Amino acid sequence: MIEIKDLSFHFGLRTLFENANLLLPDGLKVGVVGLNGCGKSTLFKLITGELFPDGGKIEISRGTQISSVAQDIKDPSKRLLEFVLEADKEITRLEKELTRADLSGERMAEIYDRLDALGAHAAKAKASAILSGLGFENTDFERPLKEFSGGWQVRANLASALYAPSNCLLLDEPTNHLDLETSAWLENYLAKTDKTVLLISHDRHILNRLCDKIVHVEQGLLKLYNGNYDTYERTREAEQEGARLAAAKHERVVAHLQSFVDRFRYKASKAKQAQSRIKMIEKMGRPPAVIKDPEVHFQFPSPTRLTQALVTIEDGVAGYDDKPVLQHLTLRVEPDDRIALLGANGNGKSTLAKVLSHRLLLMSGRMTVAKKIKIAYFSQHQTDELDVDKTPYEQLSALMTDATETQIRAQLGAFGLNKAKSDTLIGKLSGGEKSRLLLALITRDAPHLLILDEPTNHLDILSRQALLEALNAYEGAVVLITHDLHVIEMACDTLWLVKDGTCQIYRGDLEDYKNSLLTKNGRAGQASDKENSAEVRRQNAARRRAELAPLKKEIRELDKKMEKLHKRKLELENLLLQRYDADNSIELALLGDQIGNLEERWLFLNEQCEQIMSGKEGVS
Repeated sequence: MIEIKDLSFHFGLRTLFENANLLLPDGLKVGVVGLNGCGKSTLFKLITGELFPDGGKIEISRGTQISSVAQDIKDPSKRLLEFVLEADKEITRLEKELTRADLSGERMAEIYDRLDALGAHAAKAKASAILSGLGFENTDFERPLKEFSGGWQVRANLASALYAPSNCLLLDEPTNHLDLETSAWLENYLAKTDKTVLLISHDRHILNRLCDKIVHVEQGLLKLYNGNYDTYERTREAEQEGARLAAAKHERVVAHLQSFVDRFRYKASKAKQAQSRIKMIEKMGRPPAVIKDPEVHFQFPSPTRLTQALVTIEDGVAGYDDKPVLQHLTLRVEPDDRIALLGANGNGKSTLAKVLSHRLLLMSGRMTVAKKIKIAYFSQHQTDELDVDKTPYEQLSALMTDATETQIRAQLGAFGLNKAKSDTLIGKLSGGEKSRLLLALITRDAPHLLILDEPTNHLDILSRQALLEALNAYEGAVVLITHDLHVIEMACDTLWLVKDGTCQIYRGDLEDYKNSLLTKNGRAGQASDKENSAEVRRQNAARRRAELAPLKKEIRELDKKMEKLHKRKLELENLLLQRYDADNSIELALLGDQIGNLEERWLFLNEQCEQIMSGKEGVS
């Protein structure tokens, strides 16, 4: 059990925690969420003892062994498997003691008994299974850590944390350097563990799949919510709406009382009543605080409509330095396609993205593109190419030479970069802000095809949701590479699998794909009995996807309509709070009816989608 009592912690003049309290019983899987910079990672360091609180205390029950992911590797000359095995310090110490020349027979017997009790005989198998699950090959196990890239060293540290003896795991953005395949393995691993898990993540899918509770870090406090992320979000929205209504009611009552005071405070016959109302206003105090999450909106410009296929590849071969990476490519991208590329890192997803974006020419085969097509390509590596000595406004204005300042700032604002951020040096922007800038740069001329290679890596949950909504509102085609399953599920209708040196349409759905990965690695039980049953599942999944596509399209359109209506509704409510107007009141009532009808249709369509996904009879 972890209990936080009256915790206070400051960085200079900045307060991260002030009188924060939290009680976490053993065995829970808890998501830790909050805006970037609110103190989530600092909270983990306070729990592990890397930092010390300025006030209050953190009590950890006796017997709790905490394991967390190290930020660096102290000795990069160590071999990978050796590095992971050394995370079990007791086994490592005992095995080292066995090599002593002066060891007595009695002590040797004690050591062997203890090693047997600790399961040392299975240590290598356990460590190897974790490394394999995180994407390492058997041939990697004896390689020194210094030979691996930074991303793979992060995976090695994660493997060490998972292997270390513990009953409490603290994981800070563990999927950041993982592809979808290893993320699926980690998700399955954590779902099965009986350890307490505290998880900082911007991956909504994992927070929904794993977590029993959500801790929200905000304004120096820790608040515990029951349920997964979706449940937390609904609860928080209800709290915020309740607070907004309470504040509005407070203001109306105060305004009513103040109106009486202003009219009668100097009239002798009403002076006493006026004084009474003044005391009532003082007693009511300040209105309830309304804490509202910052709104993040992205908007992709709408392209001109093209009717023919955007990109067609026939028997294509792609690679580097005369070495093919992908062969037998026969693919077609239509104007309204929403395609997700699946496949492990190194299989060629990014290579295919470069081919589709004309950044890599085919070695052989034929590729044709629509006339007048505009293609936008996003890759995290491009953020490293931004001019750190320029501001976002300067960088974009150099590309939009015929645009006015208003148009340039509007394009930046479409991706959450306000004037202050637009005039900040790029070198001082966060990773997420650089990603937003890159999206603004590549979409400035309203492309017909968006090719996005891991666009969510540096985006928080709010920004990922904004990206998802922008993709659903976008009227062009999308080819997406991401390990965020929630974004794939909500934005993509077609799956392409890049595997075994080629790319083909995947006939199943994401659950089929995840299960195939886990089954292949021997981690999800037995594979299906017969090949034909798998084919039936794939056919059913393809049928479901065909039925879902028009429903999802209508849902996206309804979302856009309701968002506009809700904005207008809020405007009218605020106007009516300030001054009653009959026309505004009538419009508000009509808007309420219109929103109600749209919400009813939205719920109906979502129910149909759920029925189709569960295998029940779909819409007629």
